[in-house]
Amino acid sequence: MKRNQLLTGAFSLIIAAYFLAACSNTKPAETQPFANIPEEASDDSASDYPLVIPHAYGETVIESKTERIAAIGWENQDTPLALGIVPVGISAANYGFVTENRLHPWTSDAITALGQEPPVVFDDIDGLDYEAINDVQPDVILASYSGITKEEYEMLSQIAPVVSYPTAPWQTYWREQTIMNAAGMGMKKEGESKVAEVEALIQEKTSAHPELAGTRTAFCFISPDDFSTFYVYLPSDPRAAYLTDLGLAFPESVLKLAEGTNDFSIALSRENADKLSDVEMMVVYGDENLLSALKADPLMSEIPAIKNGAVALVENDSALAGACTPSILSIPAEIDEYLDLLSEAHGKIQ
Repeated sequence: MKRNQLLTGAFSLIIAAYFLAACSNTKPAETQPFANIPEEASDDSASDYPLVIPHAYGETVIESKTERIAAIGWENQDTPLALGIVPVGISAANYGFVTENRLHPWTSDAITALGQEPPVVFDDIDGLDYEAINDVQPDVILASYSGITKEEYEMLSQIAPVVSYPTAPWQTYWREQTIMNAAGMGMKKEGESKVAEVEALIQEKTSAHPELAGTRTAFCFISPDDFSTFYVYLPSDPRAAYLTDLGLAFPESVLKLAEGTNDFSIALSRENADKLSDVEMMVVYGDENLLSALKADPLMSEIPAIKNGAVALVENDSALAGACTPSILSIPAEIDEYLDLLSEAHGKIQ
């Protein structure tokens, strides 16, 4: 693919105008979900170029086969890795257990398994590093699950075609993420096949936990330092949506909170905790100290899940904390631990 070469001097002058903050939102996995990764990506010679990929900012045109792939945002690199390709550059992991090479363990393990040249890891947690992205000379930039702004999209498009999110920032489900990113690589069919493979795995794993089916569950963020306001992730958020893959259900209260908003989460005051009176179970980032404090709080304990202790606590520095926002690789790596944690919480429902 012919790349858009940027002059370093001119490029540096315009970086300042568009250098905006990006959205920032263990033990290593014991499972080995990489056995079926092909040694080499399949040939996409049958693909019809140019490829046109619609997204929130219009359409991206891929003129010819992509060889050098950059991935920014959250876990977009897992799609090419699942399809046997190590990107030339990827965003550093910024939550959960992070390996010494600043990646989530399933990403790091996949790179090792493929035995290819390791990627450049971008320090873009506080803002996109345009120069570093440009330096790896990508043919395409995968960002289907990200929070890039229009200005950032336009800047990145000066480097290479960009696969942005389909409708709204940070609201791309793992299936869409995988298929859109694969399409940007000219490997949409392979991406769809990989999604089907992981869907079958989910079905197999959840069949061992029939007790979870239909349980009304909310995924929340509650700061241990301040209960005055907490956040409920809505159905458009991949963390919340993933729970339905695992057999759980959205409470009616959460569906009602989602009405009339395009956001992926909503803030509730502590005084309005009773709005979640139908929540049987919760998933919360935190530990037993947080749960004890919540149970002792007269208002937060109005939520049945908290009152009964039916809360799946996800340690902030665990691999699962990163995998709660799922990707095509994180699901196989962490699904067993997640289901066990949910089942344990379910046992406390009264």
